[in-house]
Amino acid sequence: MQTIVLQNSLEDATWELNQAEQVLVLGHFDGIHQGHAHVIARALKHGREHGLSVGMMTFHPHPKHVFGRTGYDRYLTPLHEKERILAEMGLDRLYVVDFDTDFALITPEQFVQAVCRLGAKHVVCGFDYRYGHRGAGTAENLKVAGSNCFTVDIVEPCDDEGVKVSSTRIRGCLLEGDMRQANHLLGRTYSIRGEVVHGEKRGRTIGYPTANVHPEEPYFIPRLGVYAVRAFVRGKMYDSVMSIGLKPTFRSDIMEPVIEAHLFDFDEDIYGETMTVHLVEYLRSEKKFSSVHELIDQIQRDADAARKRLQAFPS
Repeated sequence: MQTIVLQNSLEDATWELNQAEQVLVLGHFDGIHQGHAHVIARALKHGREHGLSVGMMTFHPHPKHVFGRTGYDRYLTPLHEKERILAEMGLDRLYVVDFDTDFALITPEQFVQAVCRLGAKHVVCGFDYRYGHRGAGTAENLKVAGSNCFTVDIVEPCDDEGVKVSSTRIRGCLLEGDMRQANHLLGRTYSIRGEVVHGEKRGRTIGYPTANVHPEEPYFIPRLGVYAVRAFVRGKMYDSVMSIGLKPTFRSDIMEPVIEAHLFDFDEDIYGETMTVHLVEYLRSEKKFSSVHELIDQIQRDADAARKRLQAFPS
């Protein structure tokens, strides 16, 4: 899949250099959840039936972050994660608009012209898609506004038990530690990818060595606590127990959560390696222990609980 960054000015040459007759999917698509997958599948189907390539136009950073909404500087699928997933789904290209307050001022008419300049012959979007300054353009408007250039397929909402599947809903599940529901809505396990870095190495001294994972991108961090996870490193998946927290037993000055995974039946030096942790189930909240021995006992219980939960979860 080709990734093309489009500058925020519609006059920039990048908009002219990347024309291709294609099906174009419109939306931000943070999470690439089940609802998003339904939209993308419709575009891929149309592309196959009509011999057209399929692209997506998205925005980065998140428009809500640009306008000051708290929490939207972190993503369910940061840009490179989004690229990986979309490539696996079969898209041919990803257009990433360098979104800022200037781009937000373009009119709906200018936006439609920009879509035409990219060679769109058929556009697929969700029922609630909005475009142009202050979201003045709607999905229904797009059918009329772009009729001289492209056709439009508006995809109805994907519901789960009568409630719309949305990125906002998934974020709420993650903040509550409801991994089963979050993963169900995503259609896959929520994952965080990063480099294994040197930490304090305290886990090794108490018999539970951990891999300290430093996220390589601004992932949305779920509820602090302990999780049953599967860790993918060096081409293999390992059942593991993982904590996301501020390490209150030993520290009081940590502001950013630390991600530490203890891989079962594993004893290799993986510093500098890239690891992806797939969060399967939330086990308990973070707490401060009165002694190291109390902490060790709890880690053993956590490890036992994680093994048990993971045995029931398909590999």
